[in-house]
Amino acid sequence: MEWSDVLRRIERGEDARTEFKLGLGDFSRVGRTLCAFANGDGGLVLVGVIDPGAIVGVKEDPESVQKRLTSFLHTGCKKRITAECNRHQTDNGWVHWIEVRRHQQGYDPFSYDGRFWIRRGRSTVAPSPSELQELLNAFGLVFTEQQIIPTATVNEIDMGAFRSFMRAQGMRMAEEPQPDIENDLRNASVCDWLDRVLRPTLYGVMVFGRDPQGYPHTTNLFIHCVAYAGADQASDVLSAGEGKGRLDEQVNRSMGWFRSLGRKEDYRGLYRQDIPLVPEEVLREALVNAVIHRDYALTGSQVLLEAFGDRIVVTSPGTLPNHMTVEQARSGGAPHSRNEMMANAMVVRQLMERRGRGWLLMRHHMQEFNGTEPELVNDEEGRFTRLTRYGHSFWKKWATSMSPCDVNAAGTIPWRSSARQSSMHSLTGIGPAMRRSNWSAMSIEWRF
Repeated sequence: MEWSDVLRRIERGEDARTEFKLGLGDFSRVGRTLCAFANGDGGLVLVGVIDPGAIVGVKEDPESVQKRLTSFLHTGCKKRITAECNRHQTDNGWVHWIEVRRHQQGYDPFSYDGRFWIRRGRSTVAPSPSELQELLNAFGLVFTEQQIIPTATVNEIDMGAFRSFMRAQGMRMAEEPQPDIENDLRNASVCDWLDRVLRPTLYGVMVFGRDPQGYPHTTNLFIHCVAYAGADQASDVLSAGEGKGRLDEQVNRSMGWFRSLGRKEDYRGLYRQDIPLVPEEVLREALVNAVIHRDYALTGSQVLLEAFGDRIVVTSPGTLPNHMTVEQARSGGAPHSRNEMMANAMVVRQLMERRGRGWLLMRHHMQEFNGTEPELVNDEEGRFTRLTRYGHSFWKKWATSMSPCDVNAAGTIPWRSSARQSSMHSLTGIGPAMRRSNWSAMSIEWRF
């Protein structure tokens, strides 16, 4: 990195990939930051600069400082950090910088003083349990979707669905000889041994399970669907449901609930044209990505589909997967999957593809629909991502014409009409209740 590039980073100030240090001190703070950068997308540590970008310089002998930095990169952390050191003399003294490269999968995460460190916005912190899971996922050591569900049994795997999935991948399930079914399940990571008992993994339960939400570990792994009369959650609730089941069933049932909200009628001459609240291709893409890329290490959180008077919002626990940036998502870069096997299952079932076109397709369909340009924000401190769609409003008129429903003491939101409940369930396959929940967030919004 050239000095001109360093100056531009100084002018921008500290951020998730840039940190200023007055001096080396005892290396403790520098060591934590270097490990955090190595555990993420890399970064730049500048010594002799203080916030908000004032160059104070380092008075020590520059050769001595460079040797100390190089030595620390080799031996200061549990393993060597790949980085480049350089320096530049200013009127106030020397500015030293360490440019840390992004880690490579297949290696252990970097640690300092016996602990892992990550970046959370502009801060270097020890990871929370869910962030640690994400870190281990990124390095290919522990995958959340391969965790065993200790209360599930192999009998609760729908073998018909599993064999159909294998055939869809070109496996010849009818020809002899065939491997033992237990080996098939283990080789496909659907099940694994736990205390000498073959039990389903999270992947197996969510893709092939007979009752995916029937275990303590998976109770909240579904899509909540809620329609509000106004522009926020304080508005009256018009309709609510739960899209449960396997991953593909969750998406399809939630889409059914969305269709039940109705369409706008537009007359051009003598002919009526039905216009959806938002293009179904766009919503389906958002829901598929929500259930596939959600952070399953965040327990107690559900995917949320909300219809407001001026927008449709899809919220999924966790940030963009595996250090993916907003720029990469917007440009349609190489796809990043947090849950690789679940993503493959949706590809096989033709609900998604692996070409990194998701954002591009949603943007294209929304531009054709109402000419709006989406806005994507990834908040690493709040652990949410928000995609906003702006445009004209027509849902609000429909929403205010419906009767609101009440919330009972148990926190369940029932519909007033039992006939409407029955017809909704037959149409969408989802239940009519919504319970309160604690939300982490990756949000996708369309504003009309």
